Amino acid sequence: MKRSEINQILNDAGAFMAQKQFILPPWAYWSVDEWRKNKEDAQEIIDNMLGWDITDFGSGDFYSRGLFLFTIRNGKFNVDKKTYAEKIMIVEENQETPMHYHWAKMEDIINRGGGNLVIELFNATADNKLDTTPVHLKTDGIKRTVEAGGKVILTPGESICLEQGIYHRFYGETGKGKVLVGEVSTVNDDTSDNCFYEPVGRFSVIEEDEPLVHLLVSDYNKFL
Repeated sequence: MKRSEINQILNDAGAFMAQKQFILPPWAYWSVDEWRKNKEDAQEIIDNMLGWDITDFGSGDFYSRGLFLFTIRNGKFNVDKKTYAEKIMIVEENQETPMHYHWAKMEDIINRGGGNLVIELFNATADNKLDTTPVHLKTDGIKRTVEAGGKVILTPGESICLEQGIYHRFYGETGKGKVLVGEVSTVNDDTSDNCFYEPVGRFSVIEEDEPLVHLLVSDYNKFL
């Protein structure tokens, strides 16, 4: 991805979150110099990969297959006491986050406002294939059963609980607008706990065609 494209996505995301009155912590807007000045005290942010995260999953087409995320809080396995994580995401209409599941993470995905979020579901087999068995889950604490490959549509305020081993892909419903999506989960590890059904690139290679607006989580090692 080009840095100019990432900067535009960041600006658009900031405007959408402001519209929905979702406020990020002050460090989200630090300059590179402020990061370097506060690096020692902010080491948890860097080590636990908190912050801005934009990926096109290696597709080369962010608005077709991609995702904007900001990790607000997160622990680290066998390192600190924090056992939970929280993210905010923005999902465009028909913008796919590809089919995947987690070995360790259990998560609630919440529609925080905007359009509707469509989630397609399968159980995973022992060899990481798509099972044909029904998927048992809960939405807002209520038991539901969905056929293999079935869809759950979350309207604003609704949520779904996804246990380990449940394949899911999601996108914004056509004609409903972009979606502000929350995620509350156990500790998140995007380097080793994502099992994608098809091979994808989780962190995009960035072409530096203009100065950055904000450091991404994938920029920390490069600039700090």
